[in-house]
Amino acid sequence: MRKALLSLGLLALASTTAAAQTQTAAPVACGGDLQTFLEGVKAEAIARGVPAEAADHALAGAAIDQKVLSRDRAQSVFKQSFTEFSKRTVSKSRLDIGAKKMREYAEIFARAEQEFGVPAPVITAFWAMETDFGAVQGDFNTRNALVTLAHDCRRPEMFRPQLLAAIEMAQHGDLDPATTTGAWAGEIGQVQMLPEDIIAYGVDGDGDHHVDVKKSAPDAILTAAKFIQSLGFKAGQPWIQEVTVPAQLPWEKTGLQSGMTAGDWFALGVTPRDGNTANSALEASLVLPQGHKGVAFLTYPNFNIYLEWNQSFIYTTSAAYFASRLAGAPPYQPGNPEPGLGDAEMKALQEKLQALGHDVGKIDGILGSGTRTALQKEQLKRGLPADGWATSAVLSVL
Repeated sequence: MRKALLSLGLLALASTTAAAQTQTAAPVACGGDLQTFLEGVKAEAIARGVPAEAADHALAGAAIDQKVLSRDRAQSVFKQSFTEFSKRTVSKSRLDIGAKKMREYAEIFARAEQEFGVPAPVITAFWAMETDFGAVQGDFNTRNALVTLAHDCRRPEMFRPQLLAAIEMAQHGDLDPATTTGAWAGEIGQVQMLPEDIIAYGVDGDGDHHVDVKKSAPDAILTAAKFIQSLGFKAGQPWIQEVTVPAQLPWEKTGLQSGMTAGDWFALGVTPRDGNTANSALEASLVLPQGHKGVAFLTYPNFNIYLEWNQSFIYTTSAAYFASRLAGAPPYQPGNPEPGLGDAEMKALQEKLQALGHDVGKIDGILGSGTRTALQKEQLKRGLPADGWATSAVLSVL
């Protein structure tokens, strides 16, 4: 799921399901008089099987929240390095609390792994990073946030289905339209999920015949597990593994790309810190968040679920690393990476790469996948280690 990470102040994004619909959906009604808009939403809800009385109850008192629009227009961009972000988010306190939570809900986590194949550390790391184990879930009225974003004509195709799903949740007693709160983009609960995904993957973990991902940790844990399974998580397989790298490698093959197995990397001198080479046959990517002189990880197919959950490379790598720590891995060895570029320098680099014919997307000062790929190509042309890490030396060469 692409998440609104309220507690971390990151870029808020809609769910995978909603994003997929965006590509094929017909134009969605939006804007205009709010009551007229709500009547249209009510009619659509009724057409989907919601009783008129339930739709009226869910929409009674609905209002536009200007603070939601302000957040949507001023989404912050993600410019921290992996070292900066991971050290802040994967703290000793969070690791200690995470271990305590895994013991406290051991039976629920065992059920999650038995039924959905997702181990406790993976779920717990998301639980920590999303809401600090439920402590920071957001204080925006969920119904109003979704009304606001569905009425707004910037991305109605993403949010109108979520509003309809919220109405369905209210019909079933799993959302109170007047009091349920969450993130500004409509995510709810301890692992911050959108209404459509809660309906599709919700699990009643405590046996009260409701799915309450806000107040019930068992519900949140099992719902997250079922959702993660739906993203393609394979039981019993790794997701990330710290490695050390030799001085020389075909650096141009690094990054989030397929085509090599872990065994291929091991044969080139890449060495797991834990000594475990049992997964040699699995496809693996060698990722270097801060270049070939910094920390290095092999990512396995299960890492893809992190990319589905959130598109930020730094967030996903940190979340996967967090889960590995909860599973018993030691702190990573940071190495000695060269300093990265500041905002102005990064934008200058992107402009130069664009002028050289590369598609780096928006000139935003973010070392995203497009910029990393373009940079690797130029580094390779110039005989530099093609690790996709942007430094002042690389900028000077370009």
